[in-house]
Amino acid sequence: MESITLDVRTGGSPVVHDLTAECAAFCRDRGDGLLHVFVPHATAGVAIMETGAGSDDDLITALDELLPLDDRWVHRHGRPGHGRDHVVPAFIAPSMSVPVLAGRMTLGTWQSVCLVDTNTDNPNRQVRLSFLPG
Repeated sequence: MESITLDVRTGGSPVVHDLTAECAAFCRDRGDGLLHVFVPHATAGVAIMETGAGSDDDLITALDELLPLDDRWVHRHGRPGHGRDHVVPAFIAPSMSVPVLAGRMTLGTWQSVCLVDTNTDNPNRQVRLSFLPG
């Protein structure tokens, strides 16, 4: 298995960060197999979704509505509502696998691999990409 770690700066607001270009570059010339994407953080996840047409903003809005930033959360440290960030990975999983054929991810036309990060207390993230040859 081959593996690398990406360092991603997500900034000070909840974000859907497109990782597709980095994933494609990692898979290039590797043949057939699986790309595994993993975020080793308790407050972030990865998703396959359309970006750039508003869906990324819609996801953040939906998470804000489903998991409000208020004082209802038992997990309390950091900014108010931070406990919700620890619930996000139950909805947006911290890992995924994508089939790769001839060095290319088999994503659909509008699909992108994205890091979803609602935790503004930690703007520095790591994403591990691993390739399992088939």
